Amino acid sequence: MKRLFEKKLLDWKQSGMKKPLMVVGVRQIGKTYTIEKFAKENFEKYLYFNLEKDSQIRNIFEKTIDDTKIIEALELYIGKKIDIEKTILFFDEVQVCENFIVSLKYFNESDKPYKIVCAGSLLGVKINRFKSSFPVGKIRMEYMYPMNFEEFLIAAGKEMLKNKIEECYKTMSPMPEFAHEQAIELYKKYLCIGGMPEAIKDFVENDLDVLKFDSHIISDIKDMYIADMQKYVKNTIETVNIEKIYKNIPSQLAKDNKNFQYNFVEENGRKRKYESSIDWLIASKMVLINYNAKRMEVPLKVYIDENKFKLYLSDVGILTNMSEIRFPDIMLDRTFIFKGAITENYIAQELTSKGESLYYWTSNRNAEIDFILYSEEDGIIPIEVKSGNRVRSVSLNMYINTYKPQYAMRFSTRNFGWENNIKSIPLYAAFCIK
Repeated sequence: MKRLFEKKLLDWKQSGMKKPLMVVGVRQIGKTYTIEKFAKENFEKYLYFNLEKDSQIRNIFEKTIDDTKIIEALELYIGKKIDIEKTILFFDEVQVCENFIVSLKYFNESDKPYKIVCAGSLLGVKINRFKSSFPVGKIRMEYMYPMNFEEFLIAAGKEMLKNKIEECYKTMSPMPEFAHEQAIELYKKYLCIGGMPEAIKDFVENDLDVLKFDSHIISDIKDMYIADMQKYVKNTIETVNIEKIYKNIPSQLAKDNKNFQYNFVEENGRKRKYESSIDWLIASKMVLINYNAKRMEVPLKVYIDENKFKLYLSDVGILTNMSEIRFPDIMLDRTFIFKGAITENYIAQELTSKGESLYYWTSNRNAEIDFILYSEEDGIIPIEVKSGNRVRSVSLNMYINTYKPQYAMRFSTRNFGWENNIKSIPLYAAFCIK
């Protein structure tokens, strides 16, 4: 399946590849597949090493971090010379070997034309808790996420529909009604399936029929994430806390006030007990964090309230699975309150896939804007998210009257259009935001 991340790999190749490339992301998002595809299509020679499965490769890095000695040891291991000029080296599951990450500094500083790419799950956690001297400035780091709705459309063979959505977004002209309905139907299917490549592959192979989709794929991935918590966290108490928070996120999003509350995890829960566990989940990319911005000033990041935030799951399909939502409830557009939380999680996932940080706004009178984006062209833009076509909003009107933005955005199931200086954008077009 085509991944938009391939462009970042090509950008790295065109940059000269002096810095080793580190691809960071959760398990099962297609890191290995995408990098292998890129390596085979763009280089004459390619070598793959898995540090988790092959202890002998791991031991090479445990004994030395000198680039020349490492290459000599690898040559001895594979039984042939490595042509550095023509070969790309891909090291997978590198989170298990801290010395490997240290060695990247020396590969970067060498005058030899090394081409090194590495990947692993929980790399964000590894970096945050690094005991050695992390090679800052010596690595190019890129984040990879689950497949967004644009990639979902491509995988489903709906590239013409995708192109029409992009065209209508640029001109803010309505989609033809039949195309709008088709896109809404596919969007609802995405809420069921999510963006994990294995899930989308199964969905496509079953003729885009959600009722034939094997939901055990998502359950297995979720269980794998929880197993990683138990495997890579040495402190038993913290392992329990991390798992407890992760499983509690759907309940947090079900509240009228979706701000994360420690006492909602357990009675008398406190920040001190759970703060490091939340940091672990954020660093692992298993969850996304949306901070409350106290002031609508640039840069938004410096005005956040670190004690007021929302947490979303990294993939809306996992949220649907963990919440035990029946697919017909989504596909038949049945009314249920939690649909708003699913929709908000979807928008958070789409914005994150575009490299956007997440911020939201609240007033002293309980008004709230789901997301705030900054554009150099247009300034700070409020974004409101609606799960259906009822779009009346006191909060958005209050924000507009207070801050007078250039315009506002509203995501809903309505077609493209303008109303009272508010851009109406169908939920399926969230991927168009640049």
